[in-house]
Amino acid sequence: MKIARRAFLLSAASLLALGATAPVPAIAADAWPDKPITYVVPFAPGGATDILGRTYAQFLGESLNVPVVVENKPGTGGSLGSAYGSRAKPDGYTLIGGTISSHAINVSVYPSIGYDPVKSFEPIILTGTLPNVLVVRADSDIKTVQDLIDKARSKKDALTFGSSGVGSSQHLAGELFADNIGAHMLHVPYKGSSPSLQALVAGDIDMLFDNITSAMPLIQSGQLRALAVTSATPAQALPDVKPLKSFGNGLEQYEVVSWQAVFAPAGTPRPIVDKLYAAMRATLQKPEVRERLKGLGMTVSGAGPDELGAFQKAEVAKWAAVTAKANIKLN
Repeated sequence: MKIARRAFLLSAASLLALGATAPVPAIAADAWPDKPITYVVPFAPGGATDILGRTYAQFLGESLNVPVVVENKPGTGGSLGSAYGSRAKPDGYTLIGGTISSHAINVSVYPSIGYDPVKSFEPIILTGTLPNVLVVRADSDIKTVQDLIDKARSKKDALTFGSSGVGSSQHLAGELFADNIGAHMLHVPYKGSSPSLQALVAGDIDMLFDNITSAMPLIQSGQLRALAVTSATPAQALPDVKPLKSFGNGLEQYEVVSWQAVFAPAGTPRPIVDKLYAAMRATLQKPEVRERLKGLGMTVSGAGPDELGAFQKAEVAKWAAVTAKANIKLN
C-alpha cells in the first residue's frame, strides 16, 4: 500500500510539474480570437487616430475572422480613453490606439491621468510618424527660418505662436524650438488645430507648428507659407521643405514627430501580442492602406513590440524634460 501510495503521489507531482511548465499562453493564443475585439480610440471620430483605428478594424476583422469594433472615448488629450483601455482584461480582446500625447506627453502635463503610459500597456506596433510643419501667413514679413530666429531673439515675446492646446505636440514643438535657439516666445493655446489655423490666417498670431495633415490645405491654397518640418528628414507631403535641424542655430538635434501606435492592456500574453503584431504589420503592407496613410501625410513604420517599447520610453523621458524646463503643468 505504501509503495502504491508513493507511486501515486510521484505521478501526481509529475503531472503538476508538467502543468506548471506547459505553454498556457501559447495554447490561449491558438484559440484566440473567438469573439469580437474592441479597439479603443481615445479621441473623437474623424481624426488621424480614429481613421487608423477604423482601418485596422476593417483589415484585422478580415484576417482574424472576428468583428473588430471601434469605440471612441475622447477626453483629456487622449488620457480618458487610454485609462479606460488600461483597465480592460488583458486577454487580447481590447486594443488601444495610442499617440505621442496619450502615451508620452500627458503624464508630465496632467496631475493624474489614471495610468502609467509605459507600465499599464503592452506595446504592439508603431504605425507611423507624422511631422509638424512650421507655418506663417503667406504675406508675413518672415520669409525664412533665419528671419524667424532673428525676430525671436530680438526681444522676449517678440513672436507669438499658437497651438491646439496646452501640452499638445504643437505646443511642445514651439517650446523646444524656442529653447534650442535661446529665445522666449509667447504661447497662445486654442481648442484644437482648426481654431489655431484660423487665428494664424486672420493675423492673430505670428506662427504655428501644426500637424502636416491639417495645415496642408492652407499651404496648397497659398494662404500659409511652410518654412520647415519638424522631422529629421523631409516629409513625403512637402519634399521641398527642409527639416528645422538643417538650419543650425542650436537646432542641430531638433526633432519632433507626432506618432501613432497600438497598445494592449499590461499582462496581455506575448503570443497574442505577436499574433496581433503580425496581422497589423500585414495590414500596413497593403497598397490601399499605404495610400490611405500617405494621404494623412504619415510615414509608415511598422516597428514591433520591443522597438516600440524602447521608443516610447525615450519619448516619455524627452517630453518630461521639455515640460519641466518650460514649466508646463495643468491643474
